[in-house]
Amino acid sequence: MNGISDDRNIFIVRCGEVALKGMNKPYFERMLAERVKKLLRRYENVDVKRSDGLLFVRADRAHAREAILAEIGKVFGVSSVSPAVETLSDLDAIGAAAAAFLRERAEKDGIGTFKIEAKRADKRFPVKSPEIASRVGAYVLGVCKDLRVDVHRPDCRLFVDVRKEYSYLYAQKFAGFGGLPLGTNGKGLSLFSGGIDSPVATFMMARRGMRVEAVHFHSFPYTSERAREKVETLARTIAVYCGRFDLHAINLLPVQEQLAERCPEEEMTILLRRFMLRIAERVAIETGCGVLITGENLGQVASQTAEALIVTDEAVKLPVMRPLIAFDKTEIIDKAKEIGTYETSVLPYADCCTVFLPRHPVTKPKIERIRRSEASLDAEALIAAAVASRETVTIYPAV
Repeated sequence: MNGISDDRNIFIVRCGEVALKGMNKPYFERMLAERVKKLLRRYENVDVKRSDGLLFVRADRAHAREAILAEIGKVFGVSSVSPAVETLSDLDAIGAAAAAFLRERAEKDGIGTFKIEAKRADKRFPVKSPEIASRVGAYVLGVCKDLRVDVHRPDCRLFVDVRKEYSYLYAQKFAGFGGLPLGTNGKGLSLFSGGIDSPVATFMMARRGMRVEAVHFHSFPYTSERAREKVETLARTIAVYCGRFDLHAINLLPVQEQLAERCPEEEMTILLRRFMLRIAERVAIETGCGVLITGENLGQVASQTAEALIVTDEAVKLPVMRPLIAFDKTEIIDKAKEIGTYETSVLPYADCCTVFLPRHPVTKPKIERIRRSEASLDAEALIAAAVASRETVTIYPAV
């Protein structure tokens, strides 16, 4: 294919929401570029550069184009990626590159029609966008006799982006996850179960630029080692998007046994949730996390009614983020499938929440009654012992 960069694949990376950040835009772009570089570091001779609100990634053709595209698309802050052809910002050079591009598409994919859409990012270029499109189209028609123009339903829509020194041609935009680059929005601790919801909630907060660690509660020996392995598998999948993060495993069984022995059965769920948040808050403070993250969804189960969530939150001072609060279950499942956690989440290994389940859990708890029930416990000793049981493993992305 004609152009000046046949030896390398070029990708145009669009920054989406990052482009709206005003005076802070350079900071977000720099963070995004660093994240892309980090994710591509296992590929040799890859360059990432910022220019006029875009990132330009250059990679040797020895690396599969699809693999590079997939890696870039996982980076939060990327709205879309386009494989591109680079050529000099000269109409003859652009026309020759466009003709070569479309000829190759005709040979490989059998296209018969095309449309040129041009944009002058460099307003000093002497020819305006509509005329660029017209002249490039005419050049293509003069070289590729089997092709014709169709402005309504073309087989290939070829975009021409004219910049100061070089211009770029592309025909595809592959969607990314959008959001904000990791590390631009603080750090949170996710209450990470083996279910469907909490991995998705973790993903959603990381997508907003938050670095994430996770705490997992188990009830060994009531919960199995297979359940623990399931959680670590989920964590490795999430780490593909979030980067490496620490998973803190805590034995909740002593708390559950005390609650079952001394507290009303119907309050078991709400009391346990309050203890989980308190324990998580201690871990969060120790690890520098400023918020707690849960996968709770309004009305999904007894402990997730509005009244129950209010009583639960009263137990801690740190803010509790619930990114899935207004999702329905189908939306959560769809997102879990999209990010690759669903198949692992539905494996039938019980988590701590299935131990000592009440038959008729209270759905509208009263804070005064809950406090009276907690008064029968040495809450501080139980929380301290749970935190002391913590085992931490650093999770790296699944590859």
